[in-house]
Amino acid sequence: MHITRILILFAAGLPLLPQPVRVGTRRELLLDSHLIERFTGNASLYLHKPERREIVMSTDKPWEGNACAYRTVFRDGSKIRMYYTANHYDLAVKGMKAHPPLMCYAESTDGVKWTRPDLNLVPWQGSARNNIVLAPDTVKPSGLSQLGVDHFAVFKDENPKRQAGEEYKMLVLGGRALYALGSSDGFHWKLLSDKPVLTKAYFDSKNLAFWDPAAGLYRAYFRDFRNAVTGAQRSQQRKLDEGYRYVRDIMTATSTDFLNWSEPRWLQYPGAPDEELYTNQIQPYPRAPHILIGFPKRYQDRGWSEAMRLLPGLEDRQARSAVSPRYGTAVTDALFMSSRDGLVFQRWGEAIIRPGPIPANWVYGDNSPAWGVITTPSHIEGAPDELSLYAVENYWRGAATSLRRFVYRMDGFVSLRAPLSGGGIVTKPLIFEGAGLELNFSTSAAGSIRWEVQDLAGRPVPGFSLAETPEIFGDAVDYTVPLRAGASLAGLAGRPVRIRFELIDADLYSFRFK
Repeated sequence: MHITRILILFAAGLPLLPQPVRVGTRRELLLDSHLIERFTGNASLYLHKPERREIVMSTDKPWEGNACAYRTVFRDGSKIRMYYTANHYDLAVKGMKAHPPLMCYAESTDGVKWTRPDLNLVPWQGSARNNIVLAPDTVKPSGLSQLGVDHFAVFKDENPKRQAGEEYKMLVLGGRALYALGSSDGFHWKLLSDKPVLTKAYFDSKNLAFWDPAAGLYRAYFRDFRNAVTGAQRSQQRKLDEGYRYVRDIMTATSTDFLNWSEPRWLQYPGAPDEELYTNQIQPYPRAPHILIGFPKRYQDRGWSEAMRLLPGLEDRQARSAVSPRYGTAVTDALFMSSRDGLVFQRWGEAIIRPGPIPANWVYGDNSPAWGVITTPSHIEGAPDELSLYAVENYWRGAATSLRRFVYRMDGFVSLRAPLSGGGIVTKPLIFEGAGLELNFSTSAAGSIRWEVQDLAGRPVPGFSLAETPEIFGDAVDYTVPLRAGASLAGLAGRPVRIRFELIDADLYSFRFK
């Protein structure tokens, strides 16, 4: 907007127009109000839940067990890689861990059928014919006897300036600090520094990091306790302050070289309830990498009650409570959140994965999402690809955990939704590039979507008014909207405009100019 116009509005006491958002040709998901100036009619943002599908893996190998909680899944060329913790809890064993935690590997081509290749890297009971990648003593920083290989998160480093031989990276817990590891193939690992790279948190959960291509830096996310002291004072402080509430929550730090990190900061969730979050599972969304999505595991200690005693597995629950009360009374589920800057998150309060009617889902540790959302073929012949998310079931009971697949529609985390009575939005001023518009949408047989382009005063642009753009209905992921014969949006590219969408019994998930 011209400076003279700003001065005129200011002098007249009128509200200043918002700065236009440059969307270019990037895909914009309707996850939040970032691009929305106002809603019309009965439209609102609607949180979708993924569909529960098949169990794809049971951790039933002798070196695995019933506490294989933390998982990382990502596509790497023609393969989908999975790295996961192998661990087993046994109340009859001191410290509960029946064997040291291990890092294991599995792979798939379709996200449904997984194989465990014999890697021949780490001996287990006299044989290296297994899928173990790391044991606690495989990589040894100076001054430490072992690393905590149950708190890792491997990623493929897409930084164009990364060092050769460091194509794969992760942060691993050692003592009460995080160490940086790198690998050329994801199987043979080396320390990138003999000194810890992050020290100011508790780190007793999945510690993940990744390259953020939109920001041009590395981001790390890890857990700490709000309202808590640090280090050796923790246990003593808990004894002294019985009424003190220690809240599990998520911190973040950034780096340009993966070795030197900024001071950790707490994530912010404006408008969200103050709840305990165990893991975060934050990543750039592949189809719109300027947007970060996360699937935190929510932790709820409900205490003993009649309802708690009616949950499945009472005998096991009571046995775990004898070790620590929360082991029997805490339950967990999964949430969804998103961010535009990596610090402030729109976090929805409703669970996307409920424990549900499955008996093996009502224990602290169940419904724990894996880190990573991948594109997989639809189970419906001829339908577009979908997004697969994985979550742990049957945690801490029996001999093995189960890993279940959940699926979303592409871009289908949140949508702009209107009922049959209709509704819509008007966007903030946008500056786009291109000559056409692409939508991801779904309507009923009676539903529809209409759209128009408006100038900054809210007037329809001739040729692109609601009455002049063809009605849209159906169900499509990457749908190029029809224009009148000879029409093109190219003449409006590069200048601020608003877009109005009007929906009837429809969902709009994303849009982009092209």
